[in-house]
Amino acid sequence: MEAEPEVVAEAALLLWRWVVGVLAEPMPVMSTTQAICDLALKFGEGDDDDDDNTPTMSRPFGVALLIAGVDENGPALYNTDPSGTFVKFDANAIGQGSEGAQSQLQESYNKSMTLEEAEVLALSTLKQVMEEKASSTNVEIAAVTTVDRQFRIYTNEQLQAVLDRL
Repeated sequence: MEAEPEVVAEAALLLWRWVVGVLAEPMPVMSTTQAICDLALKFGEGDDDDDDNTPTMSRPFGVALLIAGVDENGPALYNTDPSGTFVKFDANAIGQGSEGAQSQLQESYNKSMTLEEAEVLALSTLKQVMEEKASSTNVEIAAVTTVDRQFRIYTNEQLQAVLDRL
């Protein structure tokens, strides 16, 4: 049995591949988010007389996600919860220590930040709520820029360069 985050990510990837590959058009970030949340909303739906043969989930996903991307509307960040609802944010944090992190983000984030400033804000916020020292062995960072709209995970060297700027 796969862990729930992987199941959700795999479903989103399959949908994205279908839309981009078959329909040959880009998929907006909100549509991707809605499709993922629709999976959670299917919990408890259906019965044995369903004609579409789609399996009914026995329980909702126990995972919240931050879904980020860039589409024709610009950058977007959505927070999903296990109930299937989602909310758009400019900056957000989930998980352990998220209350403190969200407070820091509300105080310090602004839409005119450069990527370099946002990197420092993200890692300094994370550093404040982590129990151990943030390093390239226990932190990862990724970005989707408006320039190329590509998701990229930072190398250890790139991450260390950001950590050195803190």
